[in-house]
Amino acid sequence: MDKPNRKTLLEELRIELQERIQRYEDHRHRISGVLDKDLEEQVSQALNDEVVDRLQDEATTELAQVERALARIDAQLGERCEKCGDTITAGRLEALPYTTRCKNCVAA
Repeated sequence: MDKPNRKTLLEELRIELQERIQRYEDHRHRISGVLDKDLEEQVSQALNDEVVDRLQDEATTELAQVERALARIDAQLGERCEKCGDTITAGRLEALPYTTRCKNCVAA
């Protein structure tokens, strides 16, 4: 079976991230119900909300990276470092399909 190409992987990742962000939004708006009446349980739920907010922020940041990488692929710049213009190694693209910079430019 052939490996999916990078664009396909990114499109699948975009869908996954969008679904994840929607679940976080649903949680934030208490789709599953209101806060518990017990004060200790409310504290626990508030702490959980903070974790969910951080996870949503991370997913939103990753989604922006995926969108940027897809736009660069569409512009036929997807395998070139956006900083130095060198080719991004296949291994790096395989490990981080949404990367837009080569290893050297990320480290600099």
